[in-house]
Amino acid sequence: MPKHRVPAVHVEEMSLGPPPIEAIRTDTAGFAGMTRYGPVHITGGKANTSPPLLTSFAEFESVYGGVEPLQLEGGIERPAYLALAAIAFFLNGGRRLYVSRVFKAGAGGAGDGVARLALPVGGGVATATWHALWPGRFGNLLVKVGVRRSRNVAIEHDRYGTARVQAERAGPGAVVEIVAGGVRVRRRKRALDEALLYGVAVDAEGRQTFHDLAGAPSEPPPGSEIRLIELIVTVVAAGERSESHTRLGLHPDHERYIGRVLGRVASAGERDLAWLEWDPDSFGRDTGRRLGAAVRLAAALSRSSEGWLTGGDDGALIDPESLLGRRADPDDGSSGATGLAALADLDDVALVAAPDASTLGSEQEVGLATQHLITNAEDRRYRIALVDAPPGSSTSDVRSFRGRFDSSRAALYHPWVITGDPLDQPAPGQPQRELVLPPSGFVAGSYARNDLERGVHEAPANLPLLGVTRLETEIDKRSQDVLNPEGINTLRFFPGRGYRVWGARTMSSDPEWKYVNLRRLLMYLEHSIERGTRWAVFEPNGEPLWASVRRVIEDFLLAEWQKGVLQGRKPEEAFFARCDRTTMTQDDIDNGRLIALVGVAPVKPAEFVIFRIGQWMVDGSAP
Repeated sequence: MPKHRVPAVHVEEMSLGPPPIEAIRTDTAGFAGMTRYGPVHITGGKANTSPPLLTSFAEFESVYGGVEPLQLEGGIERPAYLALAAIAFFLNGGRRLYVSRVFKAGAGGAGDGVARLALPVGGGVATATWHALWPGRFGNLLVKVGVRRSRNVAIEHDRYGTARVQAERAGPGAVVEIVAGGVRVRRRKRALDEALLYGVAVDAEGRQTFHDLAGAPSEPPPGSEIRLIELIVTVVAAGERSESHTRLGLHPDHERYIGRVLGRVASAGERDLAWLEWDPDSFGRDTGRRLGAAVRLAAALSRSSEGWLTGGDDGALIDPESLLGRRADPDDGSSGATGLAALADLDDVALVAAPDASTLGSEQEVGLATQHLITNAEDRRYRIALVDAPPGSSTSDVRSFRGRFDSSRAALYHPWVITGDPLDQPAPGQPQRELVLPPSGFVAGSYARNDLERGVHEAPANLPLLGVTRLETEIDKRSQDVLNPEGINTLRFFPGRGYRVWGARTMSSDPEWKYVNLRRLLMYLEHSIERGTRWAVFEPNGEPLWASVRRVIEDFLLAEWQKGVLQGRKPEEAFFARCDRTTMTQDDIDNGRLIALVGVAPVKPAEFVIFRIGQWMVDGSAP
């Protein structure tokens, strides 16, 4: 208690109890697969490759490129299934998406799929190299370098006892152009001349010295014109995107040094296109030689005012191991997570899919990739895997495929979806070219819309699918009578109601976890309680703590019951929460374990709606 010594009104804050449990979001999806560009861990590449959160397809396109086909090793042209799945996800109501790009380098080229452009500096003694930020043909970029010359900043004064020409606004590391008095040049048209360029050093008293390309100091003659030199770099990606960086300096002491603004480590983010590799100590480490290196770099970049990066490629077709990926090495900061393992590190992903998984080279690879996807959901506990049946599957094929898996944290969808190609702009009266796509992107979007509009306890079925032209295989009632009992959720067309998800079963053989919404509801409750009770860790393990834990769980479940998530006419029928001597032994307490027992009565879907109809006589008697 604070001690008050002055008579006054004292207002004190106090805690009125443990914080309430907040409901977690269940509409966040994570996709893993091949894209044209974007974050992916490669040796020598950018260290931070964590999947960014995307909230629209425009954001996806700015990071991972568009929906143009991938040109893989061996002349294979392949639809960008993940990009097309992202379109379907946002079109069908999805709002939050993480993407983990999977890239497998081909055998040819530079080996990592990254486009580059090397520029000789100082007559070839050193090299400055432009790199695409990420692998891919999309990285064959156009780099334009422009020169920005300031007005004449030369001033003459005798502040240091001797008349000197100094440069106004030229700080340490600045590069300037010095032209002797009386020489007239058309600067806008003229490329940089190394012989006229100098690097600026500033001593403790503020006195400037100017160093030429060899690093030797010199004094500008009286009447000289001095202009500050900065670069403007514009990077253009196949006419689709461009980025521009202005006021770039050439020396590490410059506030906008090109090696920082467009460097590998300090690049602004996953939406950048290119970075520059340059060693400022290429010609020596002393002050003069570093300034000379900045002068040489300025001249080299201005001479190569336009240049294309080359050598970028989309790599080879991925395999199950590259889709699985690897976790980041905690002992190596340069080792980032890849593939599905990168999604494993994201706690808020509730839906996970791999649109490329069902299209790999062989039946064995498809099965293994699908198992990796399901394992990712099982290991993370609080997410469900949306599995695509292989394309072109018959009823027997999809049943055989389904029989290879058993998991309550996965749901299988069949058949594939046919939709219009967004790249095709047909002439009037001509049909649009069509694409055959895996259903997971469409289904993930409908899951997200269902969670946002109705709730995770509602079955994500009987929901309209947007953007569907037709289905690869039309499923009728007779086929569904075979598929539904085996946990194969179908997409169907109903006249007057459009295309709909017509199934809500998991891939589990356990009848207790037969329904998707039941499995997801329990995951939602468990995850919310787990997050919302972290405050209890390391608290004194006694009656006050137990009572607090019971209270916050009961308050949370009461709110869920009031929303219709749980069955029962009154709370006692819908749920219970116990945390006392009946749920833990003295040994549990002595070993620091607090154990709470929670039971809920979830609402199950009306999967079979049956109306029994018979004849009734007008007088109320049976016939």
